[in-house]
Amino acid sequence: MKGVIFTEFLGMVEDRFSENMVDDIIEASDLPSGGAYTSVGIYDHGEIVQLVGALSERSGTPVAELVKAFGQHLFGRLSVLHPEFVCGIDDAMDFLESVDKVIHVEVLKLYPDAMLPTFDTQRDGDHLRMIYRSPRGMEDLAEGLITGCMGHFGQTLHMERHKRPDGSTEFNLERPR
Repeated sequence: MKGVIFTEFLGMVEDRFSENMVDDIIEASDLPSGGAYTSVGIYDHGEIVQLVGALSERSGTPVAELVKAFGQHLFGRLSVLHPEFVCGIDDAMDFLESVDKVIHVEVLKLYPDAMLPTFDTQRDGDHLRMIYRSPRGMEDLAEGLITGCMGHFGQTLHMERHKRPDGSTEFNLERPR
């Protein structure tokens, strides 16, 4: 997993909790990296799982809630770090529909070693179906990123999420009528 995920997560923890909390969760976790991350490094995704678990224990906040909140935070940060990805787009569904075919292609140009999830999309007017696949199983992060996207574009979409028999996760988004 790209280091930017780790650096942004720890930044969120510092902003929402404290610098001491960052130190506490790093010390409480058995991290091969020792908790020293660079944004361009690559780290085992198990380390973020440990860090989130440690934060959940210390904050009393459920893991899923923390990961979704991080996804929202991460979308905002990525739109600042890479404004070229959101430039010229003014609609959340348009952006989400472009993630796999445009955004991930560009991300791979910047980070050729990135192991990205896939999003297969089908759109019918005001309805967008996104099928998320990843061996890491970070559906809560994907949901948070989708919610962060809606916030970025100032739009409210009705979202339903369910696990599919093949192990993928389906997100159905629809504009309110």
